[in-house]
Amino acid sequence: MNGLRDKHSLKQALHMTTTDTTAPRTCHWEVDDLQFSGLIWGPETGTPVLMLHGWMDHAESFKELAPLLTGCKVVALDLSGQGQSAHRSPHATYNIWDDLPQIAGILDQLGWESCVLIGHSRGANIAALFAAALPERVRALVSLDSLVAEPTDDNVVTTLRAFILQGQKQKSRAPRLFKTQSDYIARRKAQGNSSQTSAALADRALKQTPDGLQMRGDARLFASSAIKLKQSDIEAVLRALQCPVLNIWATDGIKSKRPKVADMIQIAERLVAEYKTVDLPGDHHFHLDKSTTIDIAKAITDFLNQNKIR
Repeated sequence: MNGLRDKHSLKQALHMTTTDTTAPRTCHWEVDDLQFSGLIWGPETGTPVLMLHGWMDHAESFKELAPLLTGCKVVALDLSGQGQSAHRSPHATYNIWDDLPQIAGILDQLGWESCVLIGHSRGANIAALFAAALPERVRALVSLDSLVAEPTDDNVVTTLRAFILQGQKQKSRAPRLFKTQSDYIARRKAQGNSSQTSAALADRALKQTPDGLQMRGDARLFASSAIKLKQSDIEAVLRALQCPVLNIWATDGIKSKRPKVADMIQIAERLVAEYKTVDLPGDHHFHLDKSTTIDIAKAITDFLNQNKIR
């Protein structure tokens, strides 16, 4: 068993790769026999900020934003099965709530009783669940181009069938390989990502193997969840958010493509005690666009200062 857990230590297991405080340092944890990796910026005494990335992204999706949050100690996590964090065991799942216990464990190892949570896309959905379930551990929530999962009207049996069949299919798939990094970038571009986003995410998304560059992401993340949240579930999550919430939307992001999102914003305005929305130019990965990232950082910093979050 891991020595940190044997001693019930709250000390973070850090492996520093640089002494430059403006560059990220790598960090690693073991929680529930799962290996997690991440990146860290800022002073040890800064406001604690934990960042959760979107679907099939990783900690480097915050490499433009994190250094701009002056006065903050920022930890960007590779969620399980993505980036350099380990895949879950063959019988495990990747529902949006599956990472919650390990996030709590990582906060313990960091020695953080509470923190600011910043999530993008799927990471924002996970952050909202965590903030609702453990409000005492979240000082403020910042959600980038998402807030909560979109409610479903799907029949639970239909969802379970998709979960089983898609999970089996993804398990049996051979690992996705690319001859060059440029091939990976081209594939992401074909899926609708910008050239800038595709290139920025390439390094940490791939690993070298004898057969070529292999995607690190677990293919099971492409399968359906076992259960999807209903409207009443989403409203319960929003109602339970006790911390101040800043919701920053990209003008060309998911709100412009999914009508249900606008409905959820109206519901959040009604149910969340302290809720603020901001629209900024850009696509879904606007936090990687240097021209917009400065505005995102300013909005976050102003929000934290206005709410006296330290």
